[in-house]
Amino acid sequence: MSGFSKGIGKVEVAVKWDPSPAGQPPTDLDLVAATYRAGDPHGDPAHVVHFDSRSPDGTIYLNRDSRDGQGFGWDEVMTLELDRLGEGYARVVVGVVIQQRPAHRTFAAVLAPGMRVREGYTVLAEDDFGGVLGATAATVAEFARNEAGNWEFHPGVHGFEDDPETFTRSMGRARPS
Repeated sequence: MSGFSKGIGKVEVAVKWDPSPAGQPPTDLDLVAATYRAGDPHGDPAHVVHFDSRSPDGTIYLNRDSRDGQGFGWDEVMTLELDRLGEGYARVVVGVVIQQRPAHRTFAAVLAPGMRVREGYTVLAEDDFGGVLGATAATVAEFARNEAGNWEFHPGVHGFEDDPETFTRSMGRARPS
């Protein structure tokens, strides 16, 4: 590979799931993104983007938000304009959290969940959460700057058993090897 790569520029992370059966409480999955500063890339997030919010500089935002999985195609869609994100940021971690009201749910109880990460028309990753069925939340993508300052994508779905608030504080912590 030559040294001409510009890295990842603008990506879309999307989540879909089927609605709960009639008579059951709705299932609500939420996309969440956290940015981390270069000086503390595994510490506390500089800011967290979720429903009803966007990054202060407008580079990370939710395009579509669903509270029940009803609709066609992808129920939640988030755009990350990494190529516009300030140089002071070293990492962005994206996760999916299952709202725990009115009932406790894990991915095993979500009907037909799926996620996709893509840049333009190129699909970078797809998953059905089958590896984290007992989790209540999961990280689905990590983007990190390399030594040249370009963004790289690190795929992988990693489960958490936290409530939504705890998950947003811990989703970017370094995982034991």
